[in-house]
Amino acid sequence: MSVEHLKQKQAVIDEIKEKLEKAQSAVVIDYIGISVAQADAMRRKLREANVDYTVYKNTLVSRAIEGTKYEALKDVLSGPSAFAFSYDDAIAPARVLSGVIKEYKKMDFKAGVIEGTYYDADGVKAIAALPSRDELIAKFMGSIQSPVSKFARTLQAIADAKAE
Repeated sequence: MSVEHLKQKQAVIDEIKEKLEKAQSAVVIDYIGISVAQADAMRRKLREANVDYTVYKNTLVSRAIEGTKYEALKDVLSGPSAFAFSYDDAIAPARVLSGVIKEYKKMDFKAGVIEGTYYDADGVKAIAALPSRDELIAKFMGSIQSPVSKFARTLQAIADAKAE
């Protein structure tokens, strides 16, 4: 193996390490079976959710995750693997990929590390079913707003009754 070839591999390993250091989550999927058009549509959805999606060689990822919180992923690094990294919303890769998997019925989760915790395929599917942070905030605000609104209407009805 030439020195130049080794340098290229090391550059890819360094790139993977850099992404993992910044990432809140990394999800691994088996991407075989989708067409080019479907892959393009999936990449577009992932980009819209600020998710970095890349296909790497398993051996290079194996070397990059040694000694990191992502080391548990080594067990699933066989066969075709694609990696989705999120830097902002930890569950975004799982949520977007879950929708794509349901739509195409061809790919499947292998595993993931979300906020430092390893999840197998079923765990990633469960995480994907959780509502987004914005949805949770909206539900919380709605639950707070409802009693306050009722209280305000009750006070207004009392004030109106006394004014008559």
